[in-house]
Amino acid sequence: MNIREFAQHSGLSAHTLRYYERAGLMGEVARDELGHRIYGAQDSQWVNFLHHLRETGMSIREMERYCSLRTQGDATVAARLELLARHADQLAKRLREQHEHLAKLRDTIAIYQARVDGRAQRGGDGLDLTAAPPRAADPNPRR
Repeated sequence: MNIREFAQHSGLSAHTLRYYERAGLMGEVARDELGHRIYGAQDSQWVNFLHHLRETGMSIREMERYCSLRTQGDATVAARLELLARHADQLAKRLREQHEHLAKLRDTIAIYQARVDGRAQRGGDGLDLTAAPPRAADPNPRR
């Protein structure tokens, strides 16, 4: 596949694919006699993996580190394992935090819904979450 076809196939832009190549994430991309990129099945699998790393929040710098280790062969398997395990732990922590935020948001939505339905006036903690926040005292009352 040429870069246009591969971009469409992978769901990434041609710009992103070129950037990944410049950053050293793609290794050597095959080229035809005119110098145009040619992508194959292995490139597709690799770009899919890179996309998953990026979508899970791995930084380009960490992706570069992983790719650098990968190019060094089997001697770096333990280091790659450590890098991916650390990333998975960080992702799991972010997901737990996001679930906590989602639960609080849903609780607040339920309070608003009860208020709209006329079933409640105050939140579960006794605060009126639907009221405007109190105004701060004016530091210059003479104005």
